[in-house]
Amino acid sequence: MRHFTEIDDLSATELARVLELASAVASPTLLTGRGVALIFEKPSARTRNSMEMAVVQLGGHPVYISDDEVGLDRRESVEDVTRVMAGFHAAIGARVFSQSVVERMAAVDLVPVVNLLSDRGHPMQALADLLTVQQEFGGLAGRSVAFVGDANNVAFSLALGAGLAQMKFRIASPGGYAFSESDLERIAMVNAPKVFKRAEEAVDGADVVYTDTWTSMGQEDEAAQRRRDFEGFRVDDKMMEAASAQAVFLHCLPAHRNEEATDAVLDGPNSRIWVQAANRMHAARGLLVWLLGEANR
Repeated sequence: MRHFTEIDDLSATELARVLELASAVASPTLLTGRGVALIFEKPSARTRNSMEMAVVQLGGHPVYISDDEVGLDRRESVEDVTRVMAGFHAAIGARVFSQSVVERMAAVDLVPVVNLLSDRGHPMQALADLLTVQQEFGGLAGRSVAFVGDANNVAFSLALGAGLAQMKFRIASPGGYAFSESDLERIAMVNAPKVFKRAEEAVDGADVVYTDTWTSMGQEDEAAQRRRDFEGFRVDDKMMEAASAQAVFLHCLPAHRNEEATDAVLDGPNSRIWVQAANRMHAARGLLVWLLGEANR
């Protein structure tokens, strides 16, 4: 059984195929009469809407399931919930606090499991990011992406995906917010990133400038300290000017406006954040077609 717990569950060839399928017209019969369980320990506007609409476009029925309804490892074990849902659904998507949850689901190995976000990675976002860059430049190989800010789950999955796609990945993070050595070792298995201490160095000549909120869900108590720590890492017009002439700006959203990026950048001519958000749906559809229509026939 093939699963999607992180983007490097795919080979480079398989990643290219998923992106190809994401750009194709939907097959409205693939999931006819079938459901997809979408388990959310953490809420999300983009993840819920993109996954539900991707399932609908394939003729299926998405079922949103809140944490209160299943109580993973409280009302029932992760494994038992997975077995129950596999009896109803063709696939399970899970947006969870811990990466171990999606890995335990996948280990049950009854239906494909998709990681909709965990503390370790956000591979569905990375698919949408790569799709957006591919649409913008006509290809991925050789292009460079500079991530400015916290080396978080979004950055980790993007670094892996960029490596698989033969892109150059750069990152600049304040002290204490960089990738761990184990993260760097895993990313290096596909393509070693370049790590910088100053944001201007990372974005110099880059094709893509990418940032994320400095304070993610569950980190609200750290917001004031993080604003101090991330001083000098705001993406503004001056920073964008250091990138290549054709550079585009990406942000996985939601944005804290004028914090990690200025309004002028978020709403400016180089911004592709709304296309990027819409591509979450297309990327999800492409992945489901690959998982259910090709990889797990």
